[in-house]
Amino acid sequence: MIGQPTFPVTVFYDGSCILCSREIDLYRRKNHGGRLKFVDISAPGFDSAAYGKTREEFMDQLHVRDAEGRFFVGVDAFPAIWRALPDAAYRLLADVATFPGVHLAATLGYLVFSRLRPYLPKRRGGCPDGTCNVGHRR
Repeated sequence: MIGQPTFPVTVFYDGSCILCSREIDLYRRKNHGGRLKFVDISAPGFDSAAYGKTREEFMDQLHVRDAEGRFFVGVDAFPAIWRALPDAAYRLLADVATFPGVHLAATLGYLVFSRLRPYLPKRRGGCPDGTCNVGHRR
C-alpha cells in the first residue's frame, strides 16, 4: 500500500514535455491552499543533487516529495498529488489507484508511457540547453 503523504508536496515535472506541462497546469489551477509546490526539472538551474537524485532519475519518472522528505515515484506520485487537491473526486481516484489490481495496471501503463515520453513533442522554447534529453534513449 502506498503511504499517505504529508503536505505540502513538491511535484518535480518536466516542463519541456507538452503533455506533462498541461497536466501540471491543471493541478496548478486546482491547487487551493498551496498543498502543492512545483519544480520544473527541465529548467537550466535545476539541481537534482540537492535532492539526492540524478537528473536522469527525475527525467525517467514523475517524482513527488512530501514535507517529510519521502519520495513517491512513477504511478505512486499521482495519488500523492490527488490527495493534495480539494476535490473529493481526486481523493477517491487516489484511493482507487492504490487498489492492488488497479495499481498494477496503472504501473504497467505508466511504464509504457515513461518509455515513450522522450519521443513526445517538446514545448516550444522548452529545454533550451538540452538538459531535458539527459538519460533519454533515442
